[in-house]
Amino acid sequence: MSNEITVKLKCNITEIEQILKDKNFTITKNYLLDDTYYIPQNIDVNALSVREILNKAILLRNIEEHFEGMQIKKYIKLTCKKKKFAENGDIIYQSKSECEVTEIEEAKNFIESIGYKKIMNIKENGTIFTNGELEINLKDIINGDQLIEVETNKNNKKFDTIDKLKEEIDKLKIPIDTSDYFVKKAEIELEKVLK
Repeated sequence: MSNEITVKLKCNITEIEQILKDKNFTITKNYLLDDTYYIPQNIDVNALSVREILNKAILLRNIEEHFEGMQIKKYIKLTCKKKKFAENGDIIYQSKSECEVTEIEEAKNFIESIGYKKIMNIKENGTIFTNGELEINLKDIINGDQLIEVETNKNNKKFDTIDKLKEEIDKLKIPIDTSDYFVKKAEIELEKVLK
């Protein structure tokens, strides 16, 4: 799996969309992402860090994608993510296992039957932009932050490492918060839930 950087915006969604268009980026896809996080029922959330809790989570993802020409694709997935972090909080490795399912209620029942409980829900409106080389994912978290995510691409030597992505994002001179290149939306949202 590729690695990624995620940063907070210093402007609103409309402004960043125009900035990207002015820099010759075009929209390839819009999507709605509805993630419900489940954790083991016997987990003691007070004894673990937010990061440790999320490493035990299963996501039920309800996705709706809108492509150019009005084509719409909807699907549901069970997703399990694992991340390894450096001491400074940078993501040094991540993996993801997914399984597509057909019925959301059956998936919920299955997750609960194997001993998991719902802990939170995150909804996100996203837009994918590209300039032909670089793909930028603009994420508007409902009742949360506005973020930009960019993934490494092992097939493109220009963007095959995190450092190269940081350099490219810096060159674009877009209004982002460069104090943290590894913003973790799920950690931010889970901290709100656990307060």
